Amino acid sequence: MPLTLYVDTDRWQTHLRGVIEAEPLTVPVIKGNGYGLGRERLARQSGDLGLGVVAAGTYAEVPALLDAFDGDVVVLSPWRSFDVGLADLSDPARAARVIHTVGRLEDLGALQALQAQQARQQPDVEPRVLLERRTSMLRHGLDARGLRQAGRVAREGGVRIEGVSAHFGLAGAHLAEARRVMLDVVAAGLDGVDVWVSHLTATEVAQLRAEHPGTTVRTRSGTGLWLGERDALTVRATVLDIHPVERGQAYGYRGRTAPRAGVVMVVSGGTAHGLGLEAPTGASGLRSRAVALAKGGMDAAGWVRSPFTVDGEQRYFAEPPHMQASMLFVPHGPHLPDVGEEVDVRVRFTTASFDRVLTT
Repeated sequence: MPLTLYVDTDRWQTHLRGVIEAEPLTVPVIKGNGYGLGRERLARQSGDLGLGVVAAGTYAEVPALLDAFDGDVVVLSPWRSFDVGLADLSDPARAARVIHTVGRLEDLGALQALQAQQARQQPDVEPRVLLERRTSMLRHGLDARGLRQAGRVAREGGVRIEGVSAHFGLAGAHLAEARRVMLDVVAAGLDGVDVWVSHLTATEVAQLRAEHPGTTVRTRSGTGLWLGERDALTVRATVLDIHPVERGQAYGYRGRTAPRAGVVMVVSGGTAHGLGLEAPTGASGLRSRAVALAKGGMDAAGWVRSPFTVDGEQRYFAEPPHMQASMLFVPHGPHLPDVGEEVDVRVRFTTASFDRVLTT
């Protein structure tokens, strides 16, 4: 009795091809849960699209991507000496396909030292490196001075500079900041290397390319690529049981009582699937804050709207979702599906997992 993701293959792949045709230097981001579709599936799809490089989130994700994809794999998380072993890069052929991201001078020195120690075993494998330039996100990376120092250190040998990476935020325009990054790249003596960027618009990227015609600007894309055609992706839960209840009747783990007559509907999908879990919101406007406040009042009263839709309306959880199933309260009146039928579910694809993925 599964929670199922249905993929309209033709529609989804048409979208993917459209993205790559519009931006041939797209670097697919394949991390976490694979945007709900699975990392190996996305790696194989990247190969089918004829792409030569993909981006992993962490070193733990690298081995499976190397198995499923014939090209290069860049690791978005910065290289750390205590973490790189997870990637199992002892095989020179596999190690040569991995591009590390370095955002601290001490890590660049440690990587050079490690290469010097391993030179006898892997004399022809020089670590490939992206130097990350810190942006206003303040997540990882070198400042302008650090990038200049890293450029000098890298030219001493022991690593091969593949480019400079910059990760911008989701909100606002970033052209001015991106221009400063491009100038920092030139000042570091790295002009001519590729610049890898995230979260710039097509217009911003085109402007950078026009201003720096000798520099290749690569754009990383995750959500916009894999989830950009949401109508191609449908999630449905199986109805497992339906129990009539009267007002005041107790049910569930916690012995809650029905507010009025209706049914308790048990459906597949729970916390193990990533349903009923919430991340902090980015609410910043007055309206969004008012909505959050109203929702908090409903939560406090014990009624939380679920992501499950029955007869065209999202229904309330009868109680907090279980690990692999959820209980919904549906008052009398709506048309009810039969046991074994499916209902639609809204999910956050970056945190959801499914019992099966079916292509149509």
